[in-house]
Amino acid sequence: MNTSKLWTKEFIIMSVSTFFGSLTFYLLITTLTVYAMEEFNTSQSMAGLASSIFVVGALVSRLFAGKYIEIIGRKQMLYGGLFLFLIMMLLYFIVDNMNLLLFIRFIHGAAFGLFTTVIATVIMDIIPNERRGEGISYFSLSITLAMAVGPFLGLYISQQGSFTIIFVACTLFSLISTIILLFVQIPEGHITKDQLDAMKGFKLKDFFEIKAVPIAIIIAIMGFAYSGILSFMTSYAKEINLMEAASFFFLVYAVFILISRPFTGRLLDKKGDNIVIYPALLLFVIGLITLSQANQGFILLLAGALIGLGYGTMNSCCQAIAIKESPRHRVGLATSTFFVFMDSGVGVGPFLLGFIIPYVGFRGLYLSLAVIVFASIYLYYVLHGKKKHTENNILHAI
Repeated sequence: MNTSKLWTKEFIIMSVSTFFGSLTFYLLITTLTVYAMEEFNTSQSMAGLASSIFVVGALVSRLFAGKYIEIIGRKQMLYGGLFLFLIMMLLYFIVDNMNLLLFIRFIHGAAFGLFTTVIATVIMDIIPNERRGEGISYFSLSITLAMAVGPFLGLYISQQGSFTIIFVACTLFSLISTIILLFVQIPEGHITKDQLDAMKGFKLKDFFEIKAVPIAIIIAIMGFAYSGILSFMTSYAKEINLMEAASFFFLVYAVFILISRPFTGRLLDKKGDNIVIYPALLLFVIGLITLSQANQGFILLLAGALIGLGYGTMNSCCQAIAIKESPRHRVGLATSTFFVFMDSGVGVGPFLLGFIIPYVGFRGLYLSLAVIVFASIYLYYVLHGKKKHTENNILHAI
């Protein structure tokens, strides 16, 4: 048996399942605001809550999923999350008030957090150690593609059809995501009874993998910066009269991630963390500065390409680092720690950044975020990069 084989049946099916689950998430998150306002005549802030409370649900469930994944069992948690995700999707068809919509969105997000945490944990186990960076890079493409395709589908169906068609499409995607996972073997974690007992307490370390926290802090800041793009790109594009170009922004972002992933993951495995992370941070900074100065379509799309190479690379590589730094029996906890920090950055960002936009404007916003990411280069050095530099020097000396 070739233990270094990456493209196994399990790897492919779990990547495809993640794509369809994430496609449901991104399609709904871009259309639910309008749905809530039109169907229930609610305020813009409440409609925004209907969209974002999904992320809150995912955040809460991931916090507990990492701790209990090995105690409950991976297979039970995976299929429980998947079927709950599908059931919640069906309930959108009978929603008749705003409170019920908020409840369904929260539970739907919690189910999403459960099954995606399990899939990510299993993926870490089946990827060969020597190809971990490369494997995570390919796996996370499933989410990247969903991030590009979902908003496009949402916009197209909204213009050509109805919200019912959107719910039908998302139900179909959820069904595919669930059914194909019935055809894979889900390996349980290889942990001892002592290790399992140690994970049953209620201390802070039982909910977070401490060794994954330093790199998770970095991805939280990156997620915070990226949320300024996710949340305010449409408003910014309207202000600078580049709506047509903006509709292709995330497509360009995804294309450049697709192009770069095969190289960045392999580079991380062969040359170490720093040689990938430092250039990615700089590209993200340059991308944000370019975005802040965009005055024509080409410049806006160039920013999308640079941000894809920067933030897109950071996302997958930081996840690989979080897993590499953690003990093998706590991979599930490391995975949930990574996602909890990233989701927190993305979730808190729009709320906090909304306060500074009236004072600095959109161009000032993206320049401010560029400064924050630039400062994170030193923070990365202190939290992780310095240690890796020392390790590399020791290895060369040996």
